[in-house]
Amino acid sequence: QVQLVESGGGLVQAGGSLRLSCAASGRISSYTMGWFRQAPGKEREFVAAISLSGGNIYYSDSVKGRFTISRDNAKNTVYLQMNSLKPEDTAVYYCAAGRSLFIATAEGMYDYWGQGTQVTVSS
Repeated sequence: QVQLVESGGGLVQAGGSLRLSCAASGRISSYTMGWFRQAPGKEREFVAAISLSGGNIYYSDSVKGRFTISRDNAKNTVYLQMNSLKPEDTAVYYCAAGRSLFIATAEGMYDYWGQGTQVTVSS
């Protein structure tokens, strides 16, 4: 079992950057890792995912070119570098780990979730 703890959220002005971290209690090398977010009054949505070795990465269209997902299996940590932030990026960001060998965008493909970290982008 893996426990995930996100950090790095906060308040930033539009155009700014934040780097989220997701630290795992166990080894993440056997898991596909993903980031999701949930804005107030909206459903949780997929943001980015990275395969076991980091060789395959997928982004939602809304963040492509601005966000970068990465992982350090030696540190059991996943990162989400967020640049050129927009007010519409405001949400609670969740880290997730899934046993699937393939990158997945659906929540149901992920087995473990963190508690989330708030990101607020002011205009």
